[in-house]
Amino acid sequence: MRGSYIVLLLVVLAWPLYYLYEKQLGAVSFLALAIIFGWISFKEVQKLKSQEKNDEENKNQEKIK
Repeated sequence: MRGSYIVLLLVVLAWPLYYLYEKQLGAVSFLALAIIFGWISFKEVQKLKSQEKNDEENKNQEKIK
């Protein structure tokens, strides 16, 4: 995910998370941020794994030729 999308997402979510923090529900906003960043990191790991798989397939095809 691009860095600008992550920053935009945080800016959009800043007001609701701050509202929860003001109402003494900071743990809920922390949980929401943890879920968001966990989802983003999961997507990034999937991209890296697929790139590594494609690189291995390309190396195997080059060895055969």
